[in-house]
Amino acid sequence: ASKWQTGAKLRTDAIFATRKEPPLDLRPLLTAKPPSPVRRRVKPAGWSAAGLRQVRGRPASPRGRAGQGRAGRGASCGSDGDASRFALPALRPCSVKHAAVVALWPEGRLHSGLVRGGFRGKRILLADTGTVSELKFLVPWGHIAAKAWGSPQGRPVLCLHGWLDNANTFNRLIPLLPRDCYYIAIDLGGHGLSSHRPAGFPYHFLDYVKDVRRTVAVLKWSRFILIGHSFGGIVGGMFSCIFPEMVDKLILVESFGPIPQNWEKMLKLKRDVIENLLNAEANHPQSPKVRSPQEALQRLLEANRHLTEESGKIILERGATEVLGGLVYNRDVRVSMQMPADENMNVLKKIQADVLMIIAQNGLFAKGHSPTLLDQRLELYRTFLKEHFHFVKVAGNHFVHLNEPEVVAGIISTFLNKGQTLKANL
Repeated sequence: ASKWQTGAKLRTDAIFATRKEPPLDLRPLLTAKPPSPVRRRVKPAGWSAAGLRQVRGRPASPRGRAGQGRAGRGASCGSDGDASRFALPALRPCSVKHAAVVALWPEGRLHSGLVRGGFRGKRILLADTGTVSELKFLVPWGHIAAKAWGSPQGRPVLCLHGWLDNANTFNRLIPLLPRDCYYIAIDLGGHGLSSHRPAGFPYHFLDYVKDVRRTVAVLKWSRFILIGHSFGGIVGGMFSCIFPEMVDKLILVESFGPIPQNWEKMLKLKRDVIENLLNAEANHPQSPKVRSPQEALQRLLEANRHLTEESGKIILERGATEVLGGLVYNRDVRVSMQMPADENMNVLKKIQADVLMIIAQNGLFAKGHSPTLLDQRLELYRTFLKEHFHFVKVAGNHFVHLNEPEVVAGIISTFLNKGQTLKANL
């Protein structure tokens, strides 16, 4: 395992350790006042010269390229599919082209820097952990939390997680993808570390599409790549239909994209959502339930049978907050009462992006849906998108990208590198 992957696992396991000292919790530091920017490069103790050469843009020795050549089954990522880009702590300015501040923080520390963006006076809070960057995009009701991998000068890629998951679902996949991309994974509203909607405001499907639009507006991305897992693929697919000129490539992992609705069933569903929301507001406890780390993990695994214990810990690391006595889930309970969208499969005509759909043999759609339904969806995509649609079936389950990322990393890397190089308009 690379140093990056090992470090992430150690941070995750810290929550579940039996030792008495509290685990390291970096989240409260996101709002801490940052020190004055350090404008000199410091070589932290314990870092190899090869690692420093690589981070500074000079080639490292072969021994410094941990995880090189790791690919999916039956496919090869080549040099772009290795994990070396993110295997070492990044000794680099914590800067983005849309930001006005360039600051270098020592490795192993986390600070927040206030960055003024160009979207209606909104701001971005950025903190560099040394391996990945934590970002907050300020919105009228709070913030949209996100994490980023790679150089902001790389090809822009936005990653959307599944229902009731969070940005950590991409922790093990992104280090195996091409190194010339800038990956940002957001926590959709009410998920992960993002703010909850105000009381009395339900979650509509299009709210998540708006979350995407707000994010790329702050980043000033005019054209980018979308990766969506499960529900994130539905959101990304609808965004690609509404803003087709902005999406260059769409990657759907265990997702069909936009889902058509039966009108009679949809009206009944909307009625149920309204009733359940009112009941939840009337009966919702003042304080969320506190669970032990083991209980919180077990409950998560029981609700997501496709998650391994290791993957569950990764999701829970961002999906729960440590309080006195245990953990509380971060997600907003109203997310489970989401107002559906009125959709029709004809919206697929609007997609201009190249589309890659990856379905797992033992995934969500293999057991809960008939093969006929899958064939119908594939036929629609092929009819509307023709040679711009690509379909791959892989071994694994609904969380194949997290449980066994090497299965899909080579396929996604090949698709990302297909065609002309996409340049970020920052």
